[in-house]
Amino acid sequence: MKNIYEKALQAQKRLKNVVMSSALGYAPVLSKIAGAEIYLKKENLQLTGAFKIRGAFNKIASLVEGDCARIQGVIAASAGNHAQGVAYAAKHFGLKAVIVMPEATPLLKVSATKDLGAEVVLSGDNYDEAYAKALEIAQAENLVFIHPFADDEVIAGQGSIALEMIEERKDISVVVVPIGGGGLIGGIGSVYKQLCPNVRVIGVVASGADAMKKSFDQNEIVKTDSVRTIADGIAVRDVNEHNFALLKQCVDEIVSVDDEEIANAILFLLEKQKLVVEGAGAASVASVLHKKFVIQPNDKIALLLSGGNIDITMLSVIIEKGLLKSNRKMKLKVVLVDKPGSLQGLTNILSSVGANIVQVEYDRTSVMLKYGDALITLALETKGEEHKTIIREKLKAHNYTFSEIN
Repeated sequence: MKNIYEKALQAQKRLKNVVMSSALGYAPVLSKIAGAEIYLKKENLQLTGAFKIRGAFNKIASLVEGDCARIQGVIAASAGNHAQGVAYAAKHFGLKAVIVMPEATPLLKVSATKDLGAEVVLSGDNYDEAYAKALEIAQAENLVFIHPFADDEVIAGQGSIALEMIEERKDISVVVVPIGGGGLIGGIGSVYKQLCPNVRVIGVVASGADAMKKSFDQNEIVKTDSVRTIADGIAVRDVNEHNFALLKQCVDEIVSVDDEEIANAILFLLEKQKLVVEGAGAASVASVLHKKFVIQPNDKIALLLSGGNIDITMLSVIIEKGLLKSNRKMKLKVVLVDKPGSLQGLTNILSSVGANIVQVEYDRTSVMLKYGDALITLALETKGEEHKTIIREKLKAHNYTFSEIN
């Protein structure tokens, strides 16, 4: 930890005129929900849209300081944010950059990386498969591999975030950080445990990519076969031994949030904080919204918003999940008698309880239906769980057969 802290001090100097020192912003609505003071560290507002520029730039800067003439170029594997950090740093130092990204990487991140002058290679279904491909290319083309999280210079670059936070507020008692490979929380945790050892450092994983949490809880590396989460920035399958050892020293607790909870946090940040944050970046907020760890009334909690590079085509899907999770939308399948006036009767009932219909589909051909019946699929705007209960009771009172779509 001490080594990472000392390297973080060097990284802060290298990054002085490169990154934005993102201020800790007070979050009044979230503070009221949590019953404690909540502050947001807005790394989603960085030049490349994420914290990753810190570690990537610091690593490449350290290489250039060592022996720039021997470097043919750099290569990285990334779902997007590290890619942009490496591409930006390589361009800054006039180096060739090749980035290997999983085939399902959002177009926004692919385009942004290419715009920074890097060559992009799409390969594999997840980070780990892209990583293997990048190592092959690195050896074949004599490129220096820039690891996104298992490298002390990269970790130290991320640790510069903690130095900024401590300089701004020394009274923070809890720091909450998303975990993918562990480089971000390793850097932040190392600095905090060196300077402010009593601060609780809490990590958040996506439940669909929770190998680090399982490993942390069992105190040994636990392998998983696959990952699946909307938070592509923390969708890491395998636990790195180097980072796992570091996390055991500087992290107090790891919790998990599911995709619906992450979506709800994205929606919350859009509406209440006017911030666009990607799934990985919203994980810390999701952990507070859904009470994943114990919060004391006198706590002052800093939540890291690690990135804002969300794919616009995915945003509508994420908003949909968030609306459902926050009970502001309800989807129903209702069986009607297939005759004139049946649909109008249903809509009149829904109107009487203030349920606004935003989508309707009518199916009279399903083999699952009895002869003479029709199936109506409805999407309704609702005003919370109590309103949804009223809708259910009203439909039951009028003898409708229905089911909810989650």
